[in-house]
Amino acid sequence: MKLVRKNLFIIIIFAFLTCTPIFVLAQQSGTINPGGQSGVINPGGQTGIINPGGCNPGAGKICNPISENTIQGFIAHILEEGIKLGMPLIALAIIYSGFLFVAARGNPESLKKAKSALLYTLIGAGILLGAWSIAKVISETVLSL
Repeated sequence: MKLVRKNLFIIIIFAFLTCTPIFVLAQQSGTINPGGQSGVINPGGQTGIINPGGCNPGAGKICNPISENTIQGFIAHILEEGIKLGMPLIALAIIYSGFLFVAARGNPESLKKAKSALLYTLIGAGILLGAWSIAKVISETVLSL
């Protein structure tokens, strides 16, 4: 048990890095471009990869996997994905710090560790949400000019 508690962060990172390709490399299926742009489904008539730009990867081309064509859109896309990834991690960190509070059983040193874990979790959540809100405010200001 001590080994798991000692290396919990490494175990979580390892699990995250091994599970991420499953979700990232999964094929999308469904409708072609709900926005009405011209697109290409796999040339063989199979369902799967949807290319909103009309790029045919079978022809030896490298296609843009992100639908954004501007740097502002790219940054917004990265921030939105960071929020989607960060929020569950923050929830898990809060649950973990709650576990530390329960496991402390009144021990002042363990309570200090639990309080610092909760504080750092809340600081990280503030940084994550603050970065997103600052980016939104800046982008809305620039677009209104």
